[in-house]
Amino acid sequence: MAKGQKEGRERRHKRVRKKVLGTPERLRLSVYRSLNHMYAQIIDDLKGHTVVFASSLDKEFKDKKSHKGNIETAKQVGELIAKRALEKGIKKVVFDRGGYLYHGRIKALAEATREAGLEF
Repeated sequence: MAKGQKEGRERRHKRVRKKVLGTPERLRLSVYRSLNHMYAQIIDDLKGHTVVFASSLDKEFKDKKSHKGNIETAKQVGELIAKRALEKGIKKVVFDRGGYLYHGRIKALAEATREAGLEF
């Protein structure tokens, strides 16, 4: 049994990763959520490298003075990663929620990514 929130999330993440694999035809969109920021990256698991990356620490968010770990910022990160992926010719991805529950900031990022043109 998990002793804390972090250990529980890591166990859920391992369970999800057994089923989710990024192939060259359908890369993996991985999401990480910290207390203050959101990170999203599109990964090719067979080659083992990141193809596209976006986070709330990018220069597009430099001027923003408010807290960057909220739903509004998650939507903007989702739109940004979708825009960068479409520029590289990536249209289909498989979503890796990283052991987080699918609500709040994770859901906002996923829906914004879908609206911007990526298919899950």
